[in-house]
Amino acid sequence: MDEFKIFTTLRYDPSLLAVPEQGLTNLGWNQRPSPFYILDYHRDRMLQAATHWRWEAAAKLISGEEGLRRLEDYLNTAASSFSNAPHRVKVTLGCDGQLAHEAAPIANVPSQNLFPATLPSPLGADGQGDPVDHGEWVASRGAEWQVLVDTRSTEGSEYTHFKTTERHVYDDARNRAELRPADTREVLLINAGNGQVMEASLTTPYFWRNGKWVTPPITRIFVKGEGSGGNNGTSRRWALERGLAIEEPILAADLVDGEECWLSNGARGFMSGRLRLTDSKK
Repeated sequence: MDEFKIFTTLRYDPSLLAVPEQGLTNLGWNQRPSPFYILDYHRDRMLQAATHWRWEAAAKLISGEEGLRRLEDYLNTAASSFSNAPHRVKVTLGCDGQLAHEAAPIANVPSQNLFPATLPSPLGADGQGDPVDHGEWVASRGAEWQVLVDTRSTEGSEYTHFKTTERHVYDDARNRAELRPADTREVLLINAGNGQVMEASLTTPYFWRNGKWVTPPITRIFVKGEGSGGNNGTSRRWALERGLAIEEPILAADLVDGEECWLSNGARGFMSGRLRLTDSKK
């Protein structure tokens, strides 16, 4: 295999500088003024991958508080060339400890969809629909993403457990679903070994099961054959640590056409979706 890099894709957004003044107290990294969305989680995911592959130079670069400051300094320098608008920033880290990035503008996202205190239950769930008042920090549904299911299964590996530039399985799934970069459409990858939903091609999925949102289980340390086979995304970590969702296996056979779901990633936050077992492409 050609040399690969580990990477993470994060959100640069000057509006995040004002978030600490908006009253939410459980913001983690963004409790301090920062234009980078949950930057410490992004650092942690890269460090876990560098440690797994024993990339000493890479791990040393981003380890500890000094390593986090180095990453922040690197991104601050990169952001000096951005316009004063939100950007999607892909940060790569090689085995030699060299950082690189590429960036592109990205749409505005409401604060409650970046830092939700809760995800609303599906409309009509348990015969009640949404509670009247979720509070200010409930994720807003907005425009729904269409969520498809891959027509082929995928083998879980180190390259699905960790986020790397070796992404052919994701690219293949997107190509089979005929997804384009600008689409508000996603595709779920299905584990070839156990029939479980692994993750989506660019996002973490959440499904409503037994009165709660659940997301596919992922082991912190890679063990072949354990868990769903997907990777531990940064927004996924946010959702689990704050009780928005729990881990639970989701069998592809149990998916229901038309069911509501949620998606999230470290650049766009949390987005509402709807499952389509047949692709209407409308």
